[in-house]
Amino acid sequence: MAPTAIPFIMLPLMAFAVWRRVRGSFGRQPIRRQRMTVRIAFFAVLGVALALGGLHNLRLLEGLLGGALGGALLGLVGLRLTRFERDANGADAYLPNPWIGGLLTVLLLARLGWRYAVLMPQLQDPALANAAPAFGNSPLTLAVFGLLIGYYITYFAGLLVHHRRFERSQAAATARS
Repeated sequence: MAPTAIPFIMLPLMAFAVWRRVRGSFGRQPIRRQRMTVRIAFFAVLGVALALGGLHNLRLLEGLLGGALGGALLGLVGLRLTRFERDANGADAYLPNPWIGGLLTVLLLARLGWRYAVLMPQLQDPALANAAPAFGNSPLTLAVFGLLIGYYITYFAGLLVHHRRFERSQAAATARS
């Protein structure tokens, strides 16, 4: 594939990914246990794949693990700021903190945009195209990916646990009535 075709492929994919992230970070979200479990598994597999890829360079692995630990802490904060409720139809939903979702989205976009801006001139020069560094060959980029991986694994696992508690408390409240 010609390096000039990369923006025409990457930009629509990135726009779609951002749209999905923004839609899932703001407003009432329905509880979908199966989808959350699949996401936990996906992020765990992605984290392991990135960690295995980073074994050849310890700085990459350190960036990924540091980001994952920071993401796990941020996920715990996000859980504390999440509210659970039932809508008029009786379906369970949660309201994530919009600031955390917005911060993660901006951070990811800024890092990917910066990395893309740095690599694009190298990809357009035929003499450097074969020697250009890989997109994820940066400890900071892997730290941002680790932040997202740690956050979403912790957040979705916590949502599943908290939702179970919410269901029990709602059932107990209805039994008392």
